[in-house]
Amino acid sequence: MSQMPGFKGRTKRRRVNVPDALEILKQQEAKKLIDHDKVHGDAVQRTEQAGIVFLDEIDKVSSDRSHGGPDVSREGVQRDLLPIVEGSTVSTKYGSVKTDHILFIAAGAFHASKVADLIPELQGRFPIRVELDSLEKEDFIKILVEPKNALTKQYQALMATEGIDVVFEPNAIEELAGYAAEANRRAENIGARRLYTIMEALLEELSYDASERADSKFLVNVDYVKATLDPILADQDLAKYIL
Repeated sequence: MSQMPGFKGRTKRRRVNVPDALEILKQQEAKKLIDHDKVHGDAVQRTEQAGIVFLDEIDKVSSDRSHGGPDVSREGVQRDLLPIVEGSTVSTKYGSVKTDHILFIAAGAFHASKVADLIPELQGRFPIRVELDSLEKEDFIKILVEPKNALTKQYQALMATEGIDVVFEPNAIEELAGYAAEANRRAENIGARRLYTIMEALLEELSYDASERADSKFLVNVDYVKATLDPILADQDLAKYIL
């Protein structure tokens, strides 16, 4: 029998077996060894002095001056975002955090807008501008092969649950990377996310009938990649909706 702390000092009785009771006791005793006030204080101090905040899709708060409509400041950017970036005190459940010395890094695609479209206050708060190059075929090859959770490995693990061993030949991966780069050039450049739709289109048929296949090995070679993706990429209307 153990007593668990409940809401507002009340206790809750729960009957557990010995191994579970031992685990509960270990957790309770471990918590007593930690000075939570010190941990929270150290976390706030590290955040204030060495914190880095990454603001993604900052292009979404750019204003299109060629069209009418409300200014971006009315959408909460001026009221909520600017004070934090320029330095203010933010209340959290661990205490007040000052943002004066926090490094803010913002990123955006800016394919439909320009950095100059950002409101002047934001431009002044991010004085260093860096432009990234678009992903090329060689980059897509690395993305398909090197990460621990690369898409090729994910599909291999997924098909393995159906008893199918999917093998990607190196030249087939190069061909896949070429299709992804070409699709980005023809349509909107969405970076590495293009690989998701490329891989889905490539292995769609296998995914649907995997449980009904008699063979346990599936080879993805250059011929299979071309036979599957060439018709899609050649049809502009079809590629627009699939790739």
